[in-house]
Amino acid sequence: MTPDPGPFTTVGITGKPGDPAVRETVEALLPMLARQGHTVLLDADSVDATGLAGAAAERREALIGACDLLVAIGGDGTLIHAARALVGRTDVALMGINRGRLGFLVDVAPDRLDEVERVLAGEHVIDERFILTAEVRANADDALLAEGVAINEVVVHRWNTARMIELSTRVDGETLSQHRCDGFIVATPTGSTAYAMAGGGPIAHPNLHAMVLVSVCPHTLSHRPLVVDSASRIEVALHEGYVEHARVSCDSQQDLALAADSRLVVKAHPAPLRLVHPPGYNYFNLLRTKLGWGGRGSHPVPDGA
Repeated sequence: MTPDPGPFTTVGITGKPGDPAVRETVEALLPMLARQGHTVLLDADSVDATGLAGAAAERREALIGACDLLVAIGGDGTLIHAARALVGRTDVALMGINRGRLGFLVDVAPDRLDEVERVLAGEHVIDERFILTAEVRANADDALLAEGVAINEVVVHRWNTARMIELSTRVDGETLSQHRCDGFIVATPTGSTAYAMAGGGPIAHPNLHAMVLVSVCPHTLSHRPLVVDSASRIEVALHEGYVEHARVSCDSQQDLALAADSRLVVKAHPAPLRLVHPPGYNYFNLLRTKLGWGGRGSHPVPDGA
């Protein structure tokens, strides 16, 4: 991550639909953006532009085609939804303003909009995050049956049964293991603080080019989380009789159906996601704040120590 002095000229704003806090934040942002001479486009699919001056409303596809910075207002889910729309668009950067709860990705606080002003003045950090592609392929002829993308994780999970599912995994063509579990997670470092962490996986620094593999509630407790290179090709195959009881989820926002005699293939997407952070952004500060590390009774860690 390095400082990037390049200015943004056209700012798109998207948010959690129907949330009054989003409109409140937009109303505070517009005068600031107008003072700095930025062109502002509001996402007509999520932000109510009624009565707002100083911005034009555009459908999301047109907005993304016109802006060089997209600001997502809401929680991590809102930012991930926006990020999924930006897949392949390395000419558009993404920044989050937190109007949700925990917020590992939306790191600008609503009472610190001065940080947005500094970002737009050129004081910011660009953070490139690799993302995943998920493909359901037929075993017989390798035909592509379904595909999706994931910012956080791709998950094979049970969906219409209380029983465990059984599956096999391979990494770069080599057998990894047989699993009896509730599901199997392939996560990016970005997603290592989400479902993978809840499943007992490690936190991976976002600069790492790695995937985190986590069995969800495995029957065999020796199945531990595993970290592999991001250039790896992960294959997951459901055992016979379990395909109809499992689904594939990408970021919990896109579902892919498995077919008989098929497998899931997960690998890195060729284009990264470009996240923008305000000056002074520090990932370890973020972890301490969000996870409560160094809380009451402990000694704070000074910056630079």
